Amino acid sequence: MTKLIVKESNTLYSYLRDNLQGKSKNNIKSLLKNKCIYVNNTLITKYDYPLKENDYIEINPQHKSNNLEIIYEDKDIIVVNKPPKLLTISSKTEKENTLYRRVSAYLKEKKEKVFIIHRLDFDTSGIIIFAKNQKVQKLYQDNWHTLAKIREYISVVEGITDKKGHIESYLKETKTLYVYSSKKKDGHFSVTDYERIDYNNNYSLLKIHISTGRRNQIRCHMKDIGHPIIGDIKYGAKTNPIGRFALHANYLEIVNPLTKIVMKFNSPVPQEFLDIVKHS
Repeated sequence: MTKLIVKESNTLYSYLRDNLQGKSKNNIKSLLKNKCIYVNNTLITKYDYPLKENDYIEINPQHKSNNLEIIYEDKDIIVVNKPPKLLTISSKTEKENTLYRRVSAYLKEKKEKVFIIHRLDFDTSGIIIFAKNQKVQKLYQDNWHTLAKIREYISVVEGITDKKGHIESYLKETKTLYVYSSKKKDGHFSVTDYERIDYNNNYSLLKIHISTGRRNQIRCHMKDIGHPIIGDIKYGAKTNPIGRFALHANYLEIVNPLTKIVMKFNSPVPQEFLDIVKHS
């Protein structure tokens, strides 16, 4: 939940636009439309609601469901913040407790359907988009690599990395779904760039951009450079200090295939990522 204290008179929408970092105009309109904004403990949906100095604003995107954090929603898509330790869709061993089921239950109350566009790993948290009809699902899935202009992740890895890095390789996959970089050019070409934004003696906090979206691409590439993601035992990590591997889909900039408008979505970096790289 985000909390703000108003410092000077303004209208609600204008104030939120000027003071909510990482939120686009569409994000803010969605928060108002979906009844996520409270002023002095009163639900407000009017864009031009007058604010006075010392008014107290609360932004709670989880008000509709204790199990679902909505970042953005319109008639075609819903964008949610996936928690860690949750499957995106069902597996052979887990059918019910999935993000897809949570979104489906929420939309069912509005007599709307949900369709998968992309997914994140069980331990990975952050931004996921779902479609509300098959036409929109196909538009996003068929053109994902051209529509998704910026895909940014935040991660904590073992050791001290270089300040910046560029990784290219051809990725292949075993029958057990383990991804590795091939010594031959016979896999899927993959590109990962990273920038170190903080570190201590044991760990580095990275901002990671992917130009290609291969399965387990970031996990494999971090292993390749000798700095596996903490907690990612499958890809070489020796430590698991937060009980999950530290990978979070932090920012997505994507073109709406219907309107051609660039949409920008942000999900806050988990506090445990920031805490673990604090200097002792």
